Amino acid sequence: MAKSWYIVHTHTGFENKVKATLEERIKLAGQEEFFGEILVPTEQVVEMVKGARKTSERKFFPGYILVNMEMNQHTWHTVQETPRVTGFVGINMSQAGSDKDIYKKIPSLTEKEAHKILGRIADGANKPKPKVVFAEGDAVRVIDGPFANFQGVIEEVFPDKGRVRVMVSIFGRSTPVELEYIQVSKN
Repeated sequence: MAKSWYIVHTHTGFENKVKATLEERIKLAGQEEFFGEILVPTEQVVEMVKGARKTSERKFFPGYILVNMEMNQHTWHTVQETPRVTGFVGINMSQAGSDKDIYKKIPSLTEKEAHKILGRIADGANKPKPKVVFAEGDAVRVIDGPFANFQGVIEEVFPDKGRVRVMVSIFGRSTPVELEYIQVSKN
């Protein structure tokens, strides 16, 4: 049987701990050949902190991890009994009752869904995204650069460049200024 990707629900904030614990349980059970990668879906985000550009990691599916595994009764039990795992996505364990073949009913991700999520993880590692998303008409405050502390309204957003055009008032005249996402914050 081939390995497939499954989404496992965990306690929020414990995704990395669950990943480490699960990897340890797999080794102890000698089931390495049934498991592939175990991933916490994260992406890099950029923000301004005290005038400096800071890149940090953000989970884009908090409370979930991805597990590439061959589903059988033993592997299901290894994952399901890991501390802080609440279950697999797509199956309601309270309705399953005493069904001993419940693992056969757990849906895996389709190839398209898996590629989409894995692509987002890879893109997030290669090209950091802004922490905040902006839209036209948003009121913002400039927090960095020569126009720091100016108030303005976003006139245009350039998501591919990570920039916005903000209309700020300079000497009573509305002036367009093009800034990076991290140079402005929402009011």
